[in-house]
Amino acid sequence: MSNRLKLEDSPYLQQHKENPVDWYPWCEEAFEKAKKENKAIFISIGYSSCHWCHVMKEKVFENQTCADILNKNFISIKVDREERPDIDKYYQEVYMLLNRRAGGWPTSIFCTPDNKPFYAGTYIAPESKENSIEGMGFIELTKLIADRISQNDEQILKNADEIEHFLQQKEHPKEATVLKEDFAKNFMHQVKNNYDTRYGGFSAAPKFPHTSTLGTLLIIDKLYSDKAAKAMVIYTLESMKKGGIYDLVDGGFCRYSVDDKWMVPHFEKMLYDNALLCELYTNAYLTYKDENFLNIAKETADFWHNYMSEDYLMYSASDADSKGEEGVYYTYTYDEVYKILSENGYENIEDILKKININKDGNFNGRNIIRFEDDEITDLFANIKILLKKIRSFKEHPFYDKKIQTSWSGMMIKSLFILGNIDTGYKQRAIKYLDKLLDTMFVNGTLYHSTLIHKTPKIEAFLEDYAFLSQALIEAFNSTQDEIYLIRAQHFANLALEKFYDKGTWKFSIGEFETKAEISDNIYISPVSVMIDVLISLSALLEDDKYNHFAFKTLEYNSYELGRRPVIYPYMLRQMLRYLKGERVVKSNVKNLESNAYALKSLDYPFVQKKANEDENYMICGDKCCFATTQNSNEINDIIKNSF
Repeated sequence: MSNRLKLEDSPYLQQHKENPVDWYPWCEEAFEKAKKENKAIFISIGYSSCHWCHVMKEKVFENQTCADILNKNFISIKVDREERPDIDKYYQEVYMLLNRRAGGWPTSIFCTPDNKPFYAGTYIAPESKENSIEGMGFIELTKLIADRISQNDEQILKNADEIEHFLQQKEHPKEATVLKEDFAKNFMHQVKNNYDTRYGGFSAAPKFPHTSTLGTLLIIDKLYSDKAAKAMVIYTLESMKKGGIYDLVDGGFCRYSVDDKWMVPHFEKMLYDNALLCELYTNAYLTYKDENFLNIAKETADFWHNYMSEDYLMYSASDADSKGEEGVYYTYTYDEVYKILSENGYENIEDILKKININKDGNFNGRNIIRFEDDEITDLFANIKILLKKIRSFKEHPFYDKKIQTSWSGMMIKSLFILGNIDTGYKQRAIKYLDKLLDTMFVNGTLYHSTLIHKTPKIEAFLEDYAFLSQALIEAFNSTQDEIYLIRAQHFANLALEKFYDKGTWKFSIGEFETKAEISDNIYISPVSVMIDVLISLSALLEDDKYNHFAFKTLEYNSYELGRRPVIYPYMLRQMLRYLKGERVVKSNVKNLESNAYALKSLDYPFVQKKANEDENYMICGDKCCFATTQNSNEINDIIKNSF
């Protein structure tokens, strides 16, 4: 037996290099061997910070009985979903087709020797008595599949052919619908039906932040002074920042909450969540002027800078587990907190512990997650937080996935530039991160998707990389007025159109796995919607209507679904409103634009770009014309509001 993962860069694959399973990375050798030896193929997909991936590693892949069955009867392939999102996307579609519901990770796929999938699961326990999610235990399931494949079971082969045929069919949209602002009313109706009035957020547990939905609600409030939208945004942001899903000690957000009240998180921290939430809290501050929102944005940005970066490159994730147990690093015992507060001269310690939700029984596996239950004690907690950090300093920190991803890094860089309109220190930090990312991931004219830090990138970029990097470059241009950023944004947008666009539709990947790009906002914002954002921005800044044409054709192609179920496509809805309402460009000299960066980012109208000229005055422009000039920056807000 030889485990071939030892030679791979992926941190997730490295976690499995000592398994007794004879793993292959994704490679032609594995598929050729399966066909030659008439063995079923087992494909396991996950990522390094995934808790249930760790559980399956321990319970299944380190189980000698399971390994023996796989080694004898299967060709086993391990895939890092963050390294190869194209492969993951394809097999998530397989899972959805076979199970009629969304999948998750780990993903467990069984294929014929010809690599045609016929069975898909997520976590599968070794034996059914352990309450496997899929019902049948891994040992029983793999023995059954091995027997059927060895006998060339006609039903399995027939099912696999049918699945492959179905996956190859192309969907065509319904007849196009006229784009109109009324889509926002339907969005509000659907969002209200999903809203949790008690704790904020949308839907029951497990509860995700739904950052894109909240961001679109904020835009709707700015456009239409919608009190319901405003209330949902503010209450949800206030509920999340009390702790649990938000780490009150180190900063940063965990991926989701397993309960309704944001109390018990799934402790992994992902770059994309923190990037999008940093932007959301920053925009909420710019809109509602709540200093607490700004503090959360800064703490989130600082967490990734202080803990999750190296040489101005950002790591992709930190693990949920440490010492093989979930949440140990992030949680506290009653005794250890009581002791350190006592040693530092605090009085009324029981009252303090109650305010930060610490008790003897604990609120998570006998330990305590820090959360403000009632009123926040911000001033007092600032000093207590130092002591809580000290307790953590003696613990083993969760594993860092030091994979660098272009798309996710682009998200955080954009957020840092927006934050830089309030605090220029973040602007300078953003410039360093952006320049380093380009030096690392744009090599000899080729853009790459991911690489392990300090390694040469090998996996070429997908649509999401072009989209989020272009978006960051446009924000960089708005912030610095350095035209090289705008030129590069245009270059990457042109390449994306050339590689991935076809008559209103977008591919996510081309080449080995040609997959269609999602238009819904799922784990994070749809790259298609981000490309619409990029194209509208370029059209306004370059005064080139061809980019607006491609944005419109994409919106038109998806208009039927967007009008019917806008709650699934919040970022695309936002871009549709932007297309209909129109972009505004504020022009003045660089000094004026820089000195008024905060005011210009705080304008009531949400769709505004900045572009430098030599003028001492401020010129406000719309589509193909400039319609107002003022010497007073304080008049810009009213001029734009009165232009509709």
